[in-house]
Amino acid sequence: AYLALKEVLLILASVTIYPYIMNNKSTKHTKVLILGSGPAGYTAAIYAARAMLKPILVHGSQPGGQLTTTTDVENYPGYSKVIQGPWLMDEMKGQAEAVGTVMIQDHINKVDLSKKPFEAVGDSGQIYTADSFIISTGAQARWLNIKSEQEFRGYGVSACATCDGFFFKDKEVAVVGGGNAAVEEAMFLTKFASKVKLIHRRNELRAEKMLQEKLKANNKIEIIWDSVVDEVLGDSEPKGVNGIKIKNVKSNKITELKVHGLFIAIGHDPATSLFKDQLKMDKEGYLITKPDSTETNVPGVFAAGDVKDKIFRQAVTAAGMGCMSALEAEKFISKSN
Repeated sequence: AYLALKEVLLILASVTIYPYIMNNKSTKHTKVLILGSGPAGYTAAIYAARAMLKPILVHGSQPGGQLTTTTDVENYPGYSKVIQGPWLMDEMKGQAEAVGTVMIQDHINKVDLSKKPFEAVGDSGQIYTADSFIISTGAQARWLNIKSEQEFRGYGVSACATCDGFFFKDKEVAVVGGGNAAVEEAMFLTKFASKVKLIHRRNELRAEKMLQEKLKANNKIEIIWDSVVDEVLGDSEPKGVNGIKIKNVKSNKITELKVHGLFIAIGHDPATSLFKDQLKMDKEGYLITKPDSTETNVPGVFAAGDVKDKIFRQAVTAAGMGCMSALEAEKFISKSN
């Protein structure tokens, strides 16, 4: 009887009290609402806070973006020695907080950019309103989703040749993919690697014909057709890749390749589903901004970092766009007042 009464009370609470609490949360208003962290979001926050705009930055359960999954970082300006990606993100976050940014962990599930002030709603039930909106939700690399790949991410498995190619000087590496990105990654890696094996699941590439011709003319590149990666092999101490197993999709034959790096180049997915039918996007879902600007088709809404950049995808370019978005937001707010 006690349990039954307890269940009834819980149901009544969920029907009456909980909705009341959720619906009566105070709305948080800010001049600048930044959605997403990483180099773009944190830099936007730093500049907005220094402009006395008192920004709110809402981030998910794993703030910091893709750099939090990167170990050694050698190409971010200002550091003569190798630094760690998670450490760099912690430093950016701390700097943004130190100058006055309010950091809130929440997951935004709805936005309304059709009215002023703009509105966003979190899973917590919290409502955020803002005079301007900076989107820095980033893009996620598509992975093969095999256990061993995830185990060695950041330890020989990468989704960015520009970021990590330097670490494989005079070593053999493999690239997975068949589109423009994969071909470009493979050719870039020949600047460092002694040999690049391009693994594609079909018997022809999807990349542009001109790129294919350049690829096939490069004697450092070997194409392995009709194959997929079955397993990533590696050492535990020091942790790193030392080979991969590939499977021929026609014969099911398993072959082992000795490589020290595996680059996944099967595309990225920008985190833009929230803004569908509200902001202009290209066919891949990347936000479109005005030339030489981070402003979207909605005045007062800005996009910075990988959420709009599918070409460079670097921490330093994302940070630069974060700076631009904050400066443009400040200008927009000044004109609106």
